[in-house]
Amino acid sequence: MSLVLTQLASRCRQCSGPLGLLRYTPQRQFRYTPAVLARKEKKPPTPTKKQLALKERKRAKKAKKSIYDSEKMTLADAINVLRAVEVARPNATYELVVKTEMGKGTTIPKGRFNLPRETKAQTKDRILVFAEGRQAEEAKKAGADIVGGLELVEGIINGRHQATMFLCSRSLIRGITPKLGRVLGPRGLMPSERRGTVTDDIAGFIRRLKGTSEWKGDKEGTIRQPIAKMHFPVSDVVKNVRYFLTVVKRATGNIRDPQADANKKDTSQKPVQAITRVLLSSQQGPSIQIADA
Repeated sequence: MSLVLTQLASRCRQCSGPLGLLRYTPQRQFRYTPAVLARKEKKPPTPTKKQLALKERKRAKKAKKSIYDSEKMTLADAINVLRAVEVARPNATYELVVKTEMGKGTTIPKGRFNLPRETKAQTKDRILVFAEGRQAEEAKKAGADIVGGLELVEGIINGRHQATMFLCSRSLIRGITPKLGRVLGPRGLMPSERRGTVTDDIAGFIRRLKGTSEWKGDKEGTIRQPIAKMHFPVSDVVKNVRYFLTVVKRATGNIRDPQADANKKDTSQKPVQAITRVLLSSQQGPSIQIADA
């Protein structure tokens, strides 16, 4: 009995010691609350195309504009202003800028023209024609430089036959496309029906090419063309501008082509591609909007 009491007393001393105090000291209980999910921020709604267009128009109105943007002049006054600016450069060039409206699915405007008074000497096109039989003979008489069939393909690939324009009859286009597509395509010389260089009326096409130059708009529908020299008389500059605008208006459908009207078989009419602005400028002068274009 005394042995049991002795053991209990020793255990009480151990508990009352400093080690026992650390071992049995009551610990503070911390309480916590479960984490609450953060509120999701609402994303702003995606603007529609109409809203973006309206925002862009408002931004354009606030942007600083040139004093010549809203100012319009007659063609004769614009010529006189640019001539005064370029008084020390009589060989400077007038540049005509025609801006057209490019709608969805609208083709880039292009065509050929021959100014009443040329600004520079025209370079003669070297024409190569793929044709056989009667079409080949007609092409030679019309003035083609090289005329032949599929035997010309290898000469074009190795560089023996050089030309600035390639024409082809409809019967031979499938035979030359596999080999010449990679050679002439990147240079923009491959015959195609869209450009009118694949045709059975090769002789007529060559006659129309003589003495003419090509004009073409960019992807935004803007047409830029050197139109006259500063030393030209005002009357010659006006004639060039009027003539080129008439050509552009016919190509864009703003003026009906009399040849298309005469040809009753051609009943298709191109959609009108509106001309928004016509500007005349020079290298050192401002771009002046023409009021009587």
